[in-house]
Amino acid sequence: MKAPPRLLPLLEEGLIDSVVRQLMSGKEAMVFVVRCGDETRCAKIYKEANNRSFRQAVDYTENRKVKNSRQARAMAKGSKFGRQAQEAAWQSAEVDALYRLAAAGVRVPQPYNFFDGVLLMELVTDAHGDAAPRLNDVSFTPEQAMAHHATLIGEVVRMLCAGVVHGDLSEFNILLAHSGEADGVDFPVIIDLPQAVDAAGNNHAQRMLMRDVANLRDFFGQFEPALKRTAYGPEIWSLYQAGLLDTDTVLTGQYTPAAGAVDLSSVMREIDDARDEDAARRERMAMAAAR
Repeated sequence: MKAPPRLLPLLEEGLIDSVVRQLMSGKEAMVFVVRCGDETRCAKIYKEANNRSFRQAVDYTENRKVKNSRQARAMAKGSKFGRQAQEAAWQSAEVDALYRLAAAGVRVPQPYNFFDGVLLMELVTDAHGDAAPRLNDVSFTPEQAMAHHATLIGEVVRMLCAGVVHGDLSEFNILLAHSGEADGVDFPVIIDLPQAVDAAGNNHAQRMLMRDVANLRDFFGQFEPALKRTAYGPEIWSLYQAGLLDTDTVLTGQYTPAAGAVDLSSVMREIDDARDEDAARRERMAMAAAR
């Protein structure tokens, strides 16, 4: 197909050889299948973030470091240059998170290059070599649901031990990949990380991790109702706060909160976030149905 304008610099630089087809288009990015020598990869072209609310952007970008002090001042003022710098920081956050998590052994697409607002990375495939489906497009047996849920809880722990919280983890940004072997098995791969936050440096990290884990529970609980009675989120976070969490920690899925005063403002914010997340989920489902 004819290469879109944003991919022309990568063709000119020899980073890609040809554009095969468009894979998907969402609010934040368009993804194209491309050829790089003998390999098939994907190129993620970021769009301007016109559809993210200011409150969400502040929550996700809290405590993110900007190397250039001029950029930091411009971002704080909200100038045109500042908005451009903020968008660049938003994009590079995904690149940084991918490299960090890949090094930690988390199953994410392997990043190869980030050039002029385009992320070049591994194309995650199914057993037939086609682009892997998202979890929301797949049905599971109770046994498969239990197995994939356990795998993803392990990935959440591995991410947290690497200091990262996904921040928007759900069935819409997890792919079901195949090992490529004749007798291989399917396994989940986590994608879409521009909103990833620093677990220790962001005051909203706990709430975001809880939401990520709750999304996994609710999705897989459709296929295995026993999962709906689990409480991995608070268990994981309490172990993390106590310095007792590592990738080998055996989790129970049970948690008994300590008695204490209720933070009403925190509760109300959780309600607001749940409402926003439900609206976003409904919109994603409508977009998926339209495709």
